[in-house]
Amino acid sequence: MRIREFVKALIVSASVMSACFQSVAASAANEIEDLVNRYRQETKCGAVSVVVYENGEASCYGDADSLYQIGSMTKAFTGLAVQKLIAEGLVNEDGNISDYVPGFEARYGSENVDITVRELLEQKSGYTNNEKDYPSATAEMSLSEWARSISGRELKSRPGEEYAYSNVNYNLLGLIAENASGMPYRDYMEQEVLAPLGLEHTFVGMPADGKVAEGTRLGYRRAADFPLAVREASIPAGYFYSNAADMGRWIGIWTGSIDVPEELAGALAKVKGSLKEEGDYYSGWELFADGVTGHSGGTPNYSSRVVFSEEKQLGVCVLSNLNVAATTDSLCNSIYAIASGGEAAGLSTDIWTLFDRIFTAVTAAGVLVLLAVVVIRNRVLLVVLDAVMALLLTLVFILFPMIFGAGMKEILFTWAPWSLSGGLLAIAGVIAVTTGKLLLVNKHADHNETGKRQSADGHDRVPGIQ
Repeated sequence: MRIREFVKALIVSASVMSACFQSVAASAANEIEDLVNRYRQETKCGAVSVVVYENGEASCYGDADSLYQIGSMTKAFTGLAVQKLIAEGLVNEDGNISDYVPGFEARYGSENVDITVRELLEQKSGYTNNEKDYPSATAEMSLSEWARSISGRELKSRPGEEYAYSNVNYNLLGLIAENASGMPYRDYMEQEVLAPLGLEHTFVGMPADGKVAEGTRLGYRRAADFPLAVREASIPAGYFYSNAADMGRWIGIWTGSIDVPEELAGALAKVKGSLKEEGDYYSGWELFADGVTGHSGGTPNYSSRVVFSEEKQLGVCVLSNLNVAATTDSLCNSIYAIASGGEAAGLSTDIWTLFDRIFTAVTAAGVLVLLAVVVIRNRVLLVVLDAVMALLLTLVFILFPMIFGAGMKEILFTWAPWSLSGGLLAIAGVIAVTTGKLLLVNKHADHNETGKRQSADGHDRVPGIQ
């Protein structure tokens, strides 16, 4: 990168940081502040940062410097890297994965099929986000090793025919960028994308420096620290870190408020030009109603969302250190509505928040039922209670993996609130105690019945008489 361009990028980045402490119109600013405070209260989130970028100026709410994992918002960075390689002729958008990942195969209907780079960019490869069908990389795997582990697996649809959001697509694009450029994915992103764009507080995976807002996890209406190691082979689809200041600059880049080097300008234009109709997905971005472009991010311990309109020269990004994706999305959308002069739709309740409330209550109820079981003597009531609890526990273990597309172990110990595990343990405790008491009651009943027969025999029988 030329020295002049680097200095220019630093100056512009510093101006964005400075602008982050300016405010939007007072009434809108107060409304946004109130909404952010409501978000904190309702989600129990410990850290949330918001940036509103409007007509070249950024306003920040919360900490502008703290670094957050940005989840699937990472896909737009990976997509831009691939677009740069396409512009340079190193990647053919209509080329197949196997052109850049030798030996890679995919199957549909028991036959080998080709998946193009374009189909990966559009999320139309036939892969899904089901962890059972397409497991994520383990901690030790490289991108190449992970790709080999899913090579040859059966697709859920024929490539190019159906949209299905999948992290597999963008991790494969990360490997394609790595192989086509001849550079490790991390090095290519840092040197060819992040540095030229002046995003000096955006990191490929775990930051080497800077203040990180530690990821957290819900449990019994509290958020507790929940650190998770970043797996190298999962980074391209969802594990960049960034802060509100850099996200403000990122919005400025996409709205055209900030100049970018010529080698990336064409790639940016191509992405925006490919999003034509509401619902279109391309290169890590989705087109929503009214010409708004955006993307959300969610990992086990973070959630985020960014939306922008080039026409309105307006964008909003929310970064949170808690996985409450639906509420984070609604916060971002509401702030965008306020900044646009409209009305906020309010905050949605995330599925994990709902589960935390439900299973906090289940845990408390389970403890009370356990105490009740100790004193209950009605055998029929114990049988009914045991059956209901067993049915409930069975349904959870059958339905949850189907609903969330993951194994029960991953749901319990990675994604869901701690209260889910506690609630299920309480139910299991009720089953164990109830079953144990029923066995004792049955044994006691058998003993009493035997005693009665013996007593009756002894009473009726007169010694010496047969």
